[in-house]
Amino acid sequence: METEIRAHVPDDIPRMTEIWNHIVRTGRYFPQEDELDPDSAKEFFGSQDRCGVAVVDGRVEGLYILHPNNVGRCGHICNASYCVAAGMANKGLGGMLVDDSLRQAAALGYRVMQFNAVVQDNASAIHLYERKGFRRIGTVPGGFRDADGEYRTVVLFYHEL
Repeated sequence: METEIRAHVPDDIPRMTEIWNHIVRTGRYFPQEDELDPDSAKEFFGSQDRCGVAVVDGRVEGLYILHPNNVGRCGHICNASYCVAAGMANKGLGGMLVDDSLRQAAALGYRVMQFNAVVQDNASAIHLYERKGFRRIGTVPGGFRDADGEYRTVVLFYHEL
């Protein structure tokens, strides 16, 4: 399995949208409720400081988005989201995407990466983040409303760059 992590290009957007929308549709991990269409996807991915993609054997199989977590005096803190295609979990792509996003965030001048809403039930993501050196900084009970209307606890994490 030949894998490359690189910046996205416009031709990647349809596949990125497919992967992103699959996660949004599950209603279990991302806060977004609306799926992206071709126009909104181009705008959404284009508005990020960076979108990285995991290309496996020539096909985009995962991605991350990287953007500011806040503005002004907190503008040195960034945020990221990650997703991999269905059937590609537990193949190391998530770790590669996290590593690249940390390097790119530092190169962009960020000093901290912070996650505001990692759903506590997302054990694989939590395990990955802790393995990559992220520290838990608290929880918000009921901070995430899943697709079934149930409120779940979210975990906040940060990583110094």
